[in-house]
Amino acid sequence: MQPARALVFDFNGTLSHDEPVLFAIYSELFAEHGRPLTEDDYFGTLAGNTEEAIIGGWLGVNGDELAALVEDRIDRYVRRADGSTIPDQLRAAVRHAAARVPVAVVSGAYRREIEPVLEFAGLAECVTVLVAADDVTRGKPDPEGYVRALAALGDGLAPPHVVAFEDTEAGVASARGAGLRCLAVRGTHPDERLVAAGGIVDAIGVDLVRSLVG
Repeated sequence: MQPARALVFDFNGTLSHDEPVLFAIYSELFAEHGRPLTEDDYFGTLAGNTEEAIIGGWLGVNGDELAALVEDRIDRYVRRADGSTIPDQLRAAVRHAAARVPVAVVSGAYRREIEPVLEFAGLAECVTVLVAADDVTRGKPDPEGYVRALAALGDGLAPPHVVAFEDTEAGVASARGAGLRCLAVRGTHPDERLVAAGGIVDAIGVDLVRSLVG
C-alpha cells in the first residue's frame, strides 16, 4: 500500500475523545425538554449523526426552535472545551503526521467548538484544513465534507492518497463515499458497525501514523 500523502481526522470521538461529554450535554438538554436520553439511545442510534438529525429527531423540532437548540448545545460544549479530551498519545501522533504530510479535520461539529479544543491542546498549527458543519450543506454520511477537504488540500491529491480516521459508521460511509482510505477507531460503535472501513484500530498513536506516512 502506498504511503499516505495526507491524513484526515474526524473530530468528535476520534481526535477528541469527547463522546461521553456530548452524551452528558445531550442528556441535560433533552431532560430539560421532557425527553430523557439513555446511553443506549445515544450510542446505539444517535452518535455520529448531524446536529439537526440528533436534536430534531429526538425532540421533534425544526425551524427556528431547532436552530436555537443547536446553538444551546454548542454553547454547552464550548463552556467545557479545555483540550483535555485529546489524549497525549494522539497529540503526539498528530504532530508526527503534521511534520510530514498535511493534516485535516473533517467534522460534523461546528467550527466554534472545534477550534478552542485544538488551541487548548496545542494542535491548531498542525491542522492545514478544517471542514466543519458550518462549511457543508449535507453532513455525514454524505461525502461532501471529505470532498471539500480534498479540494482544499490541493497538491494534486487523489482520494486514494489520503487516509481518514473515523469512529462511527456514518463517518466511515462519508470518507469511503469520497473515495478515501479509511481506518475506523474503536470506542463509539461496535466493530460490526465499522466493517465498511479498510481496517479497525484500537487507538491512534505515533507508531500507527508512522506506518502510514513514514
